[in-house]
Amino acid sequence: MPTIAVDKAELFKALGKEYTTEEFDELCFEFGIELDEDTSQTKRPVVDGVEEPPQLKIEIPANRYDMLCFEGIALNLRVFLEQTKLPKLSLNPPPGGELQRIIVKEETMKVRPLISGVILRNITFTQARYDSFIALQDKLHQNLARQRTLASIGTHDLDTVQGPFTYEALPPEEIEFIPLNQKTNMNGKQLMEFYEKDKHLGRYLHIIRDAPVYPVIYDSNRVVCSLPPIINGDHSKITLKTRNVFIEITATDATKVEIVNHMLVAMFAQYCESIEPIKIESPHNHQTRETPDLTPREMQAEVEYLNQVCGLELSPPEICRLLERMGYSVKPADGDNKLLDVSVPVTRADVLHQCDVMEDLAIAYGFNKLPRYYPNKSAAVAAPLLINKLADIVRQEAAMSGWSEVMPLILCSHDENFKWLNRIDDGTTAVKLQNPKTAEYQIVRTSLLPGLLKTIGSNKHHSVPMKIFEVSDVAFKDMSLERKSRNERHFAAAWFGKMSGFEVVHGLLDRVMTMLKSAFITREEGLKNEKIQGYWIEEVDDPTFLKGHAASINLRIGGKHHVIGVFGILAPSVLKYYELTYPVSTVEFNLEVFL
Repeated sequence: MPTIAVDKAELFKALGKEYTTEEFDELCFEFGIELDEDTSQTKRPVVDGVEEPPQLKIEIPANRYDMLCFEGIALNLRVFLEQTKLPKLSLNPPPGGELQRIIVKEETMKVRPLISGVILRNITFTQARYDSFIALQDKLHQNLARQRTLASIGTHDLDTVQGPFTYEALPPEEIEFIPLNQKTNMNGKQLMEFYEKDKHLGRYLHIIRDAPVYPVIYDSNRVVCSLPPIINGDHSKITLKTRNVFIEITATDATKVEIVNHMLVAMFAQYCESIEPIKIESPHNHQTRETPDLTPREMQAEVEYLNQVCGLELSPPEICRLLERMGYSVKPADGDNKLLDVSVPVTRADVLHQCDVMEDLAIAYGFNKLPRYYPNKSAAVAAPLLINKLADIVRQEAAMSGWSEVMPLILCSHDENFKWLNRIDDGTTAVKLQNPKTAEYQIVRTSLLPGLLKTIGSNKHHSVPMKIFEVSDVAFKDMSLERKSRNERHFAAAWFGKMSGFEVVHGLLDRVMTMLKSAFITREEGLKNEKIQGYWIEEVDDPTFLKGHAASINLRIGGKHHVIGVFGILAPSVLKYYELTYPVSTVEFNLEVFL
């Protein structure tokens, strides 16, 4: 979770009360955040002969983007303490009525197609406010915007540039400007070379470096405002004396770009006289819109649901009052005490369902005050999934048989999952990562064998025989499902020793199947008798295994016949890929069919 450092004296001043560390820690707990550290109790750094003022370091939930700065924490705590209500934000067009415009060129579709913006008029900066403004942008870049890949913010002194602005995409050699806090004019290619070793900006260069065109924002005089998502131009940099701030946000995600805009506006609107919208014109797709849209989102919540999950019996007016402490505007639905009309402020991008409203109700009521009892009818009563319960039983049985459990990663390379096991990828089986960070983690495994064999390979210095097992998920593509994939719980074991250990693996299989009430039967019994439950094996030609030393596992259960897995002695080519010097026998089968 993000940790935000705020000035202790300023925060207590905003809250109108001096708290002890214990009292403030309790307040944080009640609101659902956590006081990580009070630096007044420790030695603080000295800068220019002056000791840093005491700070409070507060951990906030990762999805509470409205609390990534001092302003957000102070405002939300004041609303929670019922000292104020969440301010209603509104847009104010300029006196002349003509909005500033950003004209989007079609070429931007190739690299960073989305843009949003706003103007904060007559803002008053102090050093603390300025630092908070910059820090919030950095926090949004790292958190919500995923290191600027999804969205990036540019802030400019509007009085130094002239609209309308154009958002274009040009070859790097054609873009020339002086970057922020520099004195040398550079083109896009030179800029990439200049910042390649920069600790702060170097990590963002990859986002556009290899693109044929770079995004760039110009004013009407062809002054470069910014080269997103890398750096702003020095010409329009904001200072403490800046009165009108022009904010532009470019993005690849339509939702994130507006959330970022909302956060900046909501946190710093209190320091400016008006919020001025910007008109975004996209001639290539015939679209025109004004940003930001500060209209609260309307949703409904069921009174019965809120009470039932929390174990309460509150009336609609009581629920409304409590939810207002969390920043909502709430009222009973017209003529219906069963539903509440909830207005979700633009700062609460984390509220997606009435369960989120329920959580805030519990916070406002007080978690420690909630009644403690075992509810008879509630979705909140936990119980293990049947597949997890079954997996635990199988896991315990294998361990009691003298096998050691391992827990490899669920991701593996494409070769480990297919080529190294002598299997062919038909393109319809494995779930592949779109942008893997390394060649070692390219796909979600479709078999537990790669993890077992890599574990053996990493522990060859241990004595043999080595007996290991795993009970975990594999994943497959499944276009019939909404998420286009499905998980499947498998059991797998591997024997590594000077002898093949085929009979030992077969013995483990027989023990586990017997425990699952599926004893060994003949093939004839399994195919003819629908009422019987049991398993049998049939020789199979599987390139993963030594020819003539592999068998499929057939199961008759619930009147149906299933081929649930395979076991055998691994082929020498498989052992060579995994650099294993002794024979290995393995077994793997699907547990899902036993439910």
